[in-house]
Amino acid sequence: MKFGATFAVLSSLLSTALAVSFIVPGAVWTDTSGAKILAHGGHVIQVGSTFYWLGYGAAAGVIPNIYQSTDLMNWSHIGFATNQVSGMYRPKFVSSGGKWYIWGQVNREIVTLVAPGSTPASTAYTLTGSPALLPPDARSFSDMGVFVDDNGASYFLSSADSNNLQINNINAGTPITIGTRVADIGASIEAPGMLKANSTYFLVVSQKTGWSANPDKVYWAPAISGPWSGGTDIAPESTNTYNSQNSAELKITGSSATTYVFLGDIWDSTGSDASNYEWLPITVSKANQTLTLQDHAMWTVNLGTGVVVSSNFVNTTFNAADGIIGGSAVINKRAVHNITPSSNVTFTNVLGNALEKQWVAFEYTVNNRTAGEAHISVNGEPPIMLSALNSRAGHRSTVPVALALKEGPNTITFGVEAIDGGDFAAHLERIQVFDDY
Repeated sequence: MKFGATFAVLSSLLSTALAVSFIVPGAVWTDTSGAKILAHGGHVIQVGSTFYWLGYGAAAGVIPNIYQSTDLMNWSHIGFATNQVSGMYRPKFVSSGGKWYIWGQVNREIVTLVAPGSTPASTAYTLTGSPALLPPDARSFSDMGVFVDDNGASYFLSSADSNNLQINNINAGTPITIGTRVADIGASIEAPGMLKANSTYFLVVSQKTGWSANPDKVYWAPAISGPWSGGTDIAPESTNTYNSQNSAELKITGSSATTYVFLGDIWDSTGSDASNYEWLPITVSKANQTLTLQDHAMWTVNLGTGVVVSSNFVNTTFNAADGIIGGSAVINKRAVHNITPSSNVTFTNVLGNALEKQWVAFEYTVNNRTAGEAHISVNGEPPIMLSALNSRAGHRSTVPVALALKEGPNTITFGVEAIDGGDFAAHLERIQVFDDY
């Protein structure tokens, strides 16, 4: 069975990027030029009113890649940080002595880059020092993270090859170095990130399952040195952290609320550039010493107040039963059941704005997500799988995707394809067309 559509069709549906109004977990995220954002295994920091996002793309040689934004939604591409290194996984920003550094894992050792000026936004980072192993016993490691405490002290988080996750001091200076080990957590875990809330330290990690998602875990301690307790789930266990893996945590301090954001990667089977991102707000329970992801299909955060907004976005709703039903699909109240490969639902008079893309959310469930996929066709174009536009397709009941609709009425057809002729059907509730992209 052949799935999907050509790259040309995907490009026509995505079109040129304009101002983004929502964070949409799982969706293909493009920068202000319209190119897909490649910042995996990354780190987001705030300097003044500007956010910087550091990560890597696989096809480009796993070189540190930098973007910047003032609203966490619209990201401009600064460029690759350097031409002096490749194969640098999970790069992280570190600041010391008025200088900005990038630390990353190369061949299971820490490699240090330094920026020429006083800003993290540079494409001229240079290598400094020599590749290093972890003190005090020269451990190599795989994943890494960085945490800055309220008092400015910085810590290096690593998944050491002893299968222990350890925390080391970062020695300030020029250049920076990894200092003494302050905690050694005896668990086979990786992808570390940390936040501090209510005077409690929370460590977010994943289990070691390669590119396959697993239930990320949360540990907590009253001090950075421990004792560390926990191992609770950050999301319902069955969701495998909504099919993502932790990369880092971001703190947004507003006038009314402090919001913590889980920055995760939705990896494909090989960790390629087809992977997407899972950014979700975190609920902190002081009483239970737990962190829980807020599962929003679309959301924003007011950077002034720190308040998360996740509902009441202006949209036009089309109930499935009001569409044109083809084949053996069955209407049940406002929904349409039993949408098989021989049936579909078509919505007409979907008004679009040719000046910008629009989010269109498909609310549907499937009988067996491994037996097939849902697809859409816009204005008679060849169908494209929803999973090519949002990694949550088939896993979550609301799947927003960015579409370039023409000005005036548009036609959108929802259908499905089965794998190797298997039994596959979808149940469609509605679609929602949002005014803003």
